[in-house]
Amino acid sequence: MDYSRARLLYHQISHNQRLQTRRHPMFEKNLAMKIFGYIFIAFWAVYLVVLGVSVFYAFDGSSLEAFDWVDGGMIWFLAIDFWVRFAMQETPAQNIKQYKLLNIPTKFLLNTFLLRMGLQLYNFFWAFFFVPFGILAIPQFYGISGFIGFIVGWWLMFVLNSYWYLLWRTLINRHFLMFILPLLIYGVVIFFGIFYDTENQWLFQGSILLMRGFCRWNIFSWLFFVVLLIPLFGINHHYQKMAIYVEIAKTEVVKQVKTNNMTFLDKFGVIGEYLKLELKSMVRNLVVRKQFLSGTLCMLMLCGLFSFSDIYEGMPFMRIFICIYCFTCLGVMTLTTIMCAEGNYIDGLMVRKETVLALLKAKYYFQCLVLIIPFLFSLMPIIEGKITLMMALGCLFFTSGVVFPFLFQLAVYNDSTIHLNEKLTKAGRDTKVQMIMSAVALFLPMLIMYIFVQSFNDDIAAILMMGIGLVGTVLHPLWLRNIYNRFMQRRYKNMDGYRNSR
Repeated sequence: MDYSRARLLYHQISHNQRLQTRRHPMFEKNLAMKIFGYIFIAFWAVYLVVLGVSVFYAFDGSSLEAFDWVDGGMIWFLAIDFWVRFAMQETPAQNIKQYKLLNIPTKFLLNTFLLRMGLQLYNFFWAFFFVPFGILAIPQFYGISGFIGFIVGWWLMFVLNSYWYLLWRTLINRHFLMFILPLLIYGVVIFFGIFYDTENQWLFQGSILLMRGFCRWNIFSWLFFVVLLIPLFGINHHYQKMAIYVEIAKTEVVKQVKTNNMTFLDKFGVIGEYLKLELKSMVRNLVVRKQFLSGTLCMLMLCGLFSFSDIYEGMPFMRIFICIYCFTCLGVMTLTTIMCAEGNYIDGLMVRKETVLALLKAKYYFQCLVLIIPFLFSLMPIIEGKITLMMALGCLFFTSGVVFPFLFQLAVYNDSTIHLNEKLTKAGRDTKVQMIMSAVALFLPMLIMYIFVQSFNDDIAAILMMGIGLVGTVLHPLWLRNIYNRFMQRRYKNMDGYRNSR
């Protein structure tokens, strides 16, 4: 392929990428969400600027120079950046498959999307931290050229991190449990590089030497980047090539699920049938399964960190935050899109009277049963004396009696279908209402419990939370019937939305 044609195709693909979101059928619904997203990004940009200035003054005058402390902590920046990317970025294979219909070489497509992966704007986002920090810390030692080398060096580290992330994201897409390996790698590197050898701290010292080399424009620092970039690029090229055909043929490995009729639920009639559907959906559908697994892992990690470390010692609000979050996060992740999975077969649900009411009851009972999982996890901080049993029970019943009824209101207004066998990031688009209600469902219970604790004490706060939650739990037939009636009033509008977004 000649250079002029390659350049033309590159610009055309870049143009198509910019228009991709705008052409989505849900664009009008996402407009408010986009505005909210831009405000959110602006907030974090300002936060990073303030943090960069604050970090300089915090380390100024210490045993090392301020930039050495930041450079030495490179592994922490890269680890945070690595995990944040899972919420932000997709793999090239998910975007290439539509171009395979055209007479464009696969190698060129892969090179184009991999190149765009390194040049994407997200890799510059950390500049909001490093530019103000570098302006204050670098010129007095290395001049303007040293400052430029400092910024470029950090940018190149995040470019490497983007390819490192892409490799693991591709593997995790093939098998979700692969996420354990990068956790182990980061844990082992940090332990042996910093904590095991507290005198030498080869990882800390090596990061300082690397970044000082960028500031001095030392050839060895630039060679270090090239030596890591070439194999990462090549490995990603290989795995993305295989992933393209997986995306095209839909040949993702689906485990054979042993047939289980769950006859013990037959005695519950129609509700029992829908409970079977909830259980099988959680096991077999990619999106639902990943929502459940990721929520469960978040609960486990937070409870473990809170129970067996002192990182949140002296932070009373974090105790409330973790306790509430562990009980509500899974419900928020799954109930925010309530009825969206059913959008795939909503026409079949509407042919029988009050079938939707039985479905809503089954969903509520299933969510209440799932609360057993965070309760079991909460036994770790209870045994360690970080929280009381009453506090855990208060959070449990408040979730079932207040948070769940609040989130179930979305059953009336959700009218877009999520695609059950797509990747989680592509399955559906959150609307403004979903974002607001999920945020309220997470943080309002924390605020209420914090007020109760400050006004009374932990035990009384837990009793009040439990009492309020029990009222909502006992009255669930009434508010579920109300949701069902309002859903039926909007059924034609919702069904039209479900069909248009399939």
